[in-house]
Amino acid sequence: MRDFGLVDVGLLLQAARWTVLLSLLAFVGGGILGAIITLMRISRFALLRTIAGGYILLLQGTPLLMQIFLAYFGLGLLGVDLPPVMAAGLAFTTYAGAFFAEIWRGTIESIPKPQWEGAASLGLNRFEQLYYVIIPQAARIALAPTVGFLVQIVKNTSLAALIGFTDLARASQLINNVTFQPFHVFGVAAAIYFALCYPISLLARSFERRLHVGR
Repeated sequence: MRDFGLVDVGLLLQAARWTVLLSLLAFVGGGILGAIITLMRISRFALLRTIAGGYILLLQGTPLLMQIFLAYFGLGLLGVDLPPVMAAGLAFTTYAGAFFAEIWRGTIESIPKPQWEGAASLGLNRFEQLYYVIIPQAARIALAPTVGFLVQIVKNTSLAALIGFTDLARASQLINNVTFQPFHVFGVAAAIYFALCYPISLLARSFERRLHVGR
């Protein structure tokens, strides 16, 4: 056993880089997947809407921890052995994609119907209506909840420690096993999480205020 010191703080900060990396991977990958699911969700084809709706219900209706276990242990039983970082990235991407899809579907459907009718009267097809008229307006509304959801992603990355991914949460556990000073170790880890999440929360609130002013 040894005392918790500056060296340990440095180790926690280094581990926080992996937390940031996993968060960015989930945000970008989930954003791409979410955009595809959103387009399927608002499609005129019933089959695509059903598939997208089922995907969202499944991912939102099951615990993220179970999804992480399935990506790591479940695929391993099928012969697909993924390292923790890839398994966590896969789980968080599919998880974030479901939530982004629902956020963006809601913002697209919040655009008044006359906007669609006006775009159609100009001779624009479905894709052109979305690209030129609907999505630019919906994106402005979706900006605040999209950025705000990033906070949830950052905090939830701590679950990846349960499959051996050495992020901030896992590093905290390992250091605590050596120092036996949980108040110091987890207190510093919590402060680092706060330092990561608080600026994002402020940014989301700023976007939300601008939206209300614009309205």
